[in-house]
Amino acid sequence: MNRALLSLAIGGFGIGLTEFVIMGILPDVANAFSVSIPVAGHFISAYALGVVVGAPILTGLGSRFSANKVLLGLMVWFTVFNTLSAFANSYNSFIVLRFLSGLPHGAFFGIGAVVAGKLSKPGKEAQGIAIMFSGLTFANLLGVPLGTYLGKHFNWSISFLMVGAVGILAVLGVKLWMPLLKQSSENSFLSEFKIFKRLELWLIIILTTIGTGGFFAWYSYIATLITEVAGHPSSMVTYAMVLAGLGMVIGNFVGAKLAEKFSPIYAVTLVLIIMAISLIINTYLASDKVFVLVMTFIIGIVSFSISTPIQLLIIKASKGSETLGSSLNQSAFNIGNASGAYFAGIPIAMGLGYTSADWVGAAMAGIGILLALVIILIRKRK
Repeated sequence: MNRALLSLAIGGFGIGLTEFVIMGILPDVANAFSVSIPVAGHFISAYALGVVVGAPILTGLGSRFSANKVLLGLMVWFTVFNTLSAFANSYNSFIVLRFLSGLPHGAFFGIGAVVAGKLSKPGKEAQGIAIMFSGLTFANLLGVPLGTYLGKHFNWSISFLMVGAVGILAVLGVKLWMPLLKQSSENSFLSEFKIFKRLELWLIIILTTIGTGGFFAWYSYIATLITEVAGHPSSMVTYAMVLAGLGMVIGNFVGAKLAEKFSPIYAVTLVLIIMAISLIINTYLASDKVFVLVMTFIIGIVSFSISTPIQLLIIKASKGSETLGSSLNQSAFNIGNASGAYFAGIPIAMGLGYTSADWVGAAMAGIGILLALVIILIRKRK
């Protein structure tokens, strides 16, 4: 593997670890800070908010510097604040640190996706982006289950010390392996934001926000779904996270193939349709100890099949400001993360049960399908 792409994958591993391990140890973090599960979901939302705020601002500010220096700086920031998160001693301090930890996420993936495409052979840009995202999926396969296990059996803070250690590896990888690159963009800071005038760009951002929120509505409460609904012991959560992670690894490369076989918008539409159907099926099967694990694997495949196609979709729609557009999609993913966790938490807090989160997820994926069809119709009329 190209070592420069490997350094991006290591960074993606760290980002995936910090973003998703909180979901596996959410009950433990809630107990540590004496808050309810829905309130602990605010930690997920705080990180996502950091991504949303940081993606356009840090990408814009870094546009005048070489991409490798910007990626290095983002990883240093990521490492520092995720390490500090392990030492939070209150709800307020932890939520602030989660926000600060999320700031470099979108800019790293946004710039990294464009860089990955440029480092790949012509016609293989989807595979290059998939390699970067593979770090995130392998985090769900290996890092998140290990972090969940250590967080549950020892202390939740160990999970964030792990993130800090991976961050150090990512810093070294970018420093030593990333070639000298040109500045992220030739445009000025303000001229970068002219892409906001494009209707299609806004539709893609909204599609990403709502459509991928369907996955996060399910994944945010996976620990309680496994234990409270299916009746598995808490130790099974770690194995369930492995199944979800394995599905995500497979789905990531399935998505790259779909993006090469079909146009990105058709690939995205197909994945969202399957996601909605899978989440609805899961509401009926989640109480079964075997089928809940089977569906965890399947939904993992489906959910990450969308990553590369939708990233390519927005890069192509952001011509002239590809780096900013790419990072904006990461903001959209994490608004989906926050909104999925938030909206799914409402029926749970109302006492409708943890499977109600899957109905919310299916509805969000359904709205994403409608938005994808609107984009297709607009393109046909041009």
